[in-house]
Amino acid sequence: MNENPSKTRKIAPDVKLGRDVKIYDFVNLYGCEISDNTKIGTFVEIQKGSKIGENCKISSHTFICEGVTIEDDVFVGHNVTFINDLLPRATAGDGKLQTEDDWTCIPTFVKKGASIGSSATLLCGITVGENAIIGAGSVVTRDVPANTVVAGNPARKLRRINEVKG
Repeated sequence: MNENPSKTRKIAPDVKLGRDVKIYDFVNLYGCEISDNTKIGTFVEIQKGSKIGENCKISSHTFICEGVTIEDDVFVGHNVTFINDLLPRATAGDGKLQTEDDWTCIPTFVKKGASIGSSATLLCGITVGENAIIGAGSVVTRDVPANTVVAGNPARKLRRINEVKG
């Protein structure tokens, strides 16, 4: 487990860290679980209720919101953003700022061995299948089948991956 000697890391006491987790500076982690041998890059936020599996690499400037589950051996590129609300609003019907009671968190799942390219955005309610690859800059609006490469805005299937390693 990584100690927090630096004032540049905010790791809340409710974070569950596995063995040999590497955490770099300028992160914000709260209420999440990070499993063994995972690396969390600089300027990453991981919110409550999120789960990161073993042997993952979460690159810098990434935002993993509440409701995201990432399984083992997943690569998340730089500046990847996950979304957990289909209809985000600042205020409720009465004009007051929304609270947690005013919206529903919609979960997202990233299966084992998937890779997500830099600057991709993943909308909520989707599943990225095992060993799938999402191209850099893609906007993922629907499920990505296992062993498939997708890219674009919106992300579309480019091809199947013929060889599955591991």
